[in-house]
Amino acid sequence: MRDKTQTNSAAPGDRLIRAGAVVFFIGAVATLVTVAPFLLGTTPFPTYMFGLSMLMGVGFLVAGAGVLRSVAAGRRQARGASR
Repeated sequence: MRDKTQTNSAAPGDRLIRAGAVVFFIGAVATLVTVAPFLLGTTPFPTYMFGLSMLMGVGFLVAGAGVLRSVAAGRRQARGASR
């Protein structure tokens, strides 16, 4: 028989945290690749870099929502265990 305690052992916000981290990392790498030629003086300032930094912000917010969801689930679990 299968042990069901290990199949669902991840915290509720883990998916959000991973997704936010991936989006943030993609935005950070794209921003660095975009800014490097500007800093070297080979291209003018890229105006779409603001969109890339917004992508980083969205990733940060999604990961933060995952953290808050995990904390809330932990509090509910602790409250249930104390009763």
